[in-house]
Amino acid sequence: MNLLLDLFLYIWAFMQSTNVQGILVENKLLESAHLEREVKVDFYLPANPTGEFSLLLINDGQNMEELGLAEILEGLNKAGELRPLICVAIHAGIDRKLEFGTAGIPDYKNRGTMAGNYTQFVFEELLPFIRLELGIYQFVEKAFAGFSLGGLSALDIVWRHPHQFSTVGVFSGSFWWRTKSLADGYDEATDRIMHDLIRKGHYAPWLKFFFETGAMDESMDRNNNGVIDSIDDTLSLIDDLVAKGYDREKDIFYLELKDGKHDIPTWGRAMPVFLKWAFASGGA
Repeated sequence: MNLLLDLFLYIWAFMQSTNVQGILVENKLLESAHLEREVKVDFYLPANPTGEFSLLLINDGQNMEELGLAEILEGLNKAGELRPLICVAIHAGIDRKLEFGTAGIPDYKNRGTMAGNYTQFVFEELLPFIRLELGIYQFVEKAFAGFSLGGLSALDIVWRHPHQFSTVGVFSGSFWWRTKSLADGYDEATDRIMHDLIRKGHYAPWLKFFFETGAMDESMDRNNNGVIDSIDDTLSLIDDLVAKGYDREKDIFYLELKDGKHDIPTWGRAMPVFLKWAFASGGA
């Protein structure tokens, strides 16, 4: 009976995993009390793990197959360009626009009302689950990345919990997130939520920031200065980080793709740049 059980468990585990040329992708389910839903998470693991690992959390994990994360990781590992890294991709739920955002500060349409719950999920449910599943209780460092609204979420969590993370990667971040609509007296100097959080926050000298934007992300230009909002909002947020004390060259990497769009193929092109910058082999 034990042999049959062992065989069943082996087959089940195999069916829940895929191996892409040296990267093992394990699909797992986590019941979240904070989000009141079952959360799918995908573990991207080196097939032949060695050394001490860094951990990268990624929002919108449901898009990682289309983005080609496993293939990207395999190529970088094969070239010896990454230090040991485990990625955990978190699938968004149907309430994505409520769970992502800035914790405790919804936008003018009341989106992001569950962002605080999502933060609690990350620290009280997801990270303990990862440590238990992997049997790794201390990582060399932890980072968080995301795309669009998921990028805003990643930065919000890292900025508010700097002692938990070293790096954040934001691809086409939704830094337009604001407390007032354009028709209700919106003031760019005060009403962009993430910018305000940066200005009112505290300098953590170890934090590093990666930002990607595309010149074709959108066409909106709120202040009519000839620069689309996604680029304008990102550059002004970088200015706020520099004013806070971060070095524009050493602590911040800004990638602007002239033909980049607000889509997964663009973010897939930018992902290797982020990974090599954040987790370069030989780094600490």
